Amino acid sequence: MSRARGGRAVRGSVLVMAKAPVAGQAKTRLAVGVGEAAAADLAAAALLDTLAAGAAAYPADRRVLALAGDLAEGARPDELRLAADGWLVVPQRGRGFGERLVHGHREAHRLAGGPVVQVGMDTPQVTAALLHEVAALSHAHDAPVLGPADDGGWWVLVTTHPEQAEVLSSVPMSRADTGRLTAAALAGAGHRAVVGPALRDVDHVDDAHHVAASAPDTRFAGLWRRYAGARALYPRAEVEERRA
Repeated sequence: MSRARGGRAVRGSVLVMAKAPVAGQAKTRLAVGVGEAAAADLAAAALLDTLAAGAAAYPADRRVLALAGDLAEGARPDELRLAADGWLVVPQRGRGFGERLVHGHREAHRLAGGPVVQVGMDTPQVTAALLHEVAALSHAHDAPVLGPADDGGWWVLVTTHPEQAEVLSSVPMSRADTGRLTAAALAGAGHRAVVGPALRDVDHVDDAHHVAASAPDTRFAGLWRRYAGARALYPRAEVEERRA
């Protein structure tokens, strides 16, 4: 058992699945409202917040960053390189996101140990306390934990064994029923998940408003206030009309 910052004893590890915040590739739905460069900058800020929470919750040998792309090609490369120092950085592998998740969990269990608390970079409001909460829930029930996202997906999956993540390769991702299908796949494989706390992830302008208001001291919130104050940001309904 290792100790996080502040001396708290922790078991297991944290896994962050992330994409380099490259303009035109990161936060493409948010980019409809704020532009590609701003969306990439906001994605970088969200990743910085997530890495900070993970670093506060777990010591260096218990942190895994599964990365798609090159940080040097995206927004805030120097800040992100510094933030990733002390993380075990592995490349994402697989044909689809489900396969990449399977590989990420497998690598985190191998390199840092379980239970593995896996998050993405869409919830900059996540805290070290929340990561500890879902890890403790998994330990108490000796079961995976699935934390639902408000859009029907999920924001966190805790696996106690790497084989629990194998079901993800057959689950459709980024859909309104992804959370339900993931829970059903886990249960069907004999790994019924405990339901964790819900969070809202950032996909659209209205999500960004909500998350920034709920976590005003994050890097993401500070940057969002700057962008929101500098330009007229229309709500998602108007965005969808403009795309039609």
